[in-house]
Amino acid sequence: MTRTILVYGCIAGVIVAACMALSMSSGAEGGIVGMALGYLSMLIALSMVFVGIKKHRDQRLGGVIRFTTALGIGLGISLVASLFYVLGWEAYEYATDYRFMPEYAAHAIAAKRASGASAAEMAKFIADMQEMTKAYADPLRRMLMTLSEIAPVAIIVSLVSAALLRRRDFMPARGG
Repeated sequence: MTRTILVYGCIAGVIVAACMALSMSSGAEGGIVGMALGYLSMLIALSMVFVGIKKHRDQRLGGVIRFTTALGIGLGISLVASLFYVLGWEAYEYATDYRFMPEYAAHAIAAKRASGASAAEMAKFIADMQEMTKAYADPLRRMLMTLSEIAPVAIIVSLVSAALLRRRDFMPARGG
C-alpha cells in the first residue's frame, strides 16, 4: 500500500506542480480564469488517486477493497501530491523573491480604488491587505494557506474514488 501511495502521489505531485509552474510562467495566475485553470489542474493531477486505488484493488486485493482502505490510500496519495503542491509554490515564491502577495495586494487595492470605494472602505481594505501580506510573510502560515487550496479538492476526490471503487462491480479488473 505504501508503494502505491508513493508512486501515484509522486505522479500526481509532479503533474500539479508542473501545471502550477506553467500557469505562473504564462501569467494566467490571476482572475477567474487562472483560478479555474488551477483547480482543473488539481483535478487532473488528483485523478491519480482513482487510478492508484483501482490498481491496488485489482492487483493486490483481488478486485475487492473496503471503503476505509480505499479512503486511506486516496488520502495518502493526496497528501503526497499536496506536499509537492506546497513545495512547488514555495519554490515559485523563492524564485520570484516572495513578490506574489505584495503585488497581489497592490493590484487588489488599485481595483478597489478604481471601483469607487469610499475613503473609509479603502482604509479598511488597505489595512486588511497589509495584515494579509504580513501573515503571508510567515512561511508556516503561507504553507498552510497553500495547502488549504488543494486540500478540499483532494478530500473530495479521495471520498468519491473510495465510494466508487469499494463496489466490486464498478470497473472490474479485466479478465477477472
